[in-house]
Amino acid sequence: MYADQFDLYTGNSNPELAHKIGKYLDRDLGRAEVFQFANENIFVKVLDNVREKDVFLIQPTCHPVNQSIMELLVMIDAFKRASAGRITAVVPYYAYGRSDKKDQPRVPITARLVADMITVAGADRLLTMDLHQGQIQGFFNIPVDELTAVHLLSNHFRRKQIEDLVVVTDLGFAKRARAFAELLDAPLAIIEKRRLGNEDRAEVLNVIGEVRGRRCVIVDDEIDTAGTLMETVHALEREGVNEIYGCATHGVLSEGAIERIRESSLRELVLTDSIPLPTSKRLPMMKVLSVAPLIGEAIKRIHRGESVGALFTSEISFTQEMLLWDDAESGEGEEDGREISRAARRSIVTPMHTGER
Repeated sequence: MYADQFDLYTGNSNPELAHKIGKYLDRDLGRAEVFQFANENIFVKVLDNVREKDVFLIQPTCHPVNQSIMELLVMIDAFKRASAGRITAVVPYYAYGRSDKKDQPRVPITARLVADMITVAGADRLLTMDLHQGQIQGFFNIPVDELTAVHLLSNHFRRKQIEDLVVVTDLGFAKRARAFAELLDAPLAIIEKRRLGNEDRAEVLNVIGEVRGRRCVIVDDEIDTAGTLMETVHALEREGVNEIYGCATHGVLSEGAIERIRESSLRELVLTDSIPLPTSKRLPMMKVLSVAPLIGEAIKRIHRGESVGALFTSEISFTQEMLLWDDAESGEGEEDGREISRAARRSIVTPMHTGER
């Protein structure tokens, strides 16, 4: 039998996701004070005994980015000084991920800097999702588990049974997009783009692949200002595409993004809740899928010393369960969702063989 004695804590960047993860794992979040003084200094006090505990700190580094990062670092230090047995930083969205190389003279590699800060603060491992580039894992000197929402997003479109579908992405996301396309049994088209200096937009130069007269799903790791997304939409419209859908793991949706998306011809935009999406940013054509079951399963496997990669070897059945759980959370498919929730709770106290659910 496994001793499932692990604790979940959260900062202020996405408490809703943390509560969903706790609900999926059938356990309450731990008690901690995390707030900012009037002088903008961040204070953390752990209100539980965490000595020798396996602790998971859930804190995506989203808006406000720098405050979220600092909260995470101070939380890690607080738990380290409270003698926690192991500290896992659960960072569904990793900020500064696009600053992963020196592409101009005299610029920093900030993704490496953030990795160093998390490590020095005292984290023992990192759990994250769909990094901008996979090599960011190598910036850490601690174990890194990178999850992906590709299976969750692709299964959403599989259930829609869209005919004449083609998957569209840029070169940076091509490897994971190919897996997305294979799961949908659809061809892959590549967008050739050029980023203009340090501006938050890119110029689409060419569409590589046959898309005319077909329906397209644009897939990417994140949508920030939606400038690149709109350039891609316009390029596909020029190529004679019938319908255009979009999806991404992280919906950053900076200033101006919502207006661009609202005025576009996108039929649907699918995001995950790795980053909170306030009501003011929600549009009727948006669909938000929860990654709480995926992160919850990964947390459980990390704690038990089981394979996290095995989650993706039998992903179809597990993804269907995640979607049913998400439907139940949103009030759709309540009976199926309750059954999945009961199954999830049973699996917490029942030993689970690697690769099986």
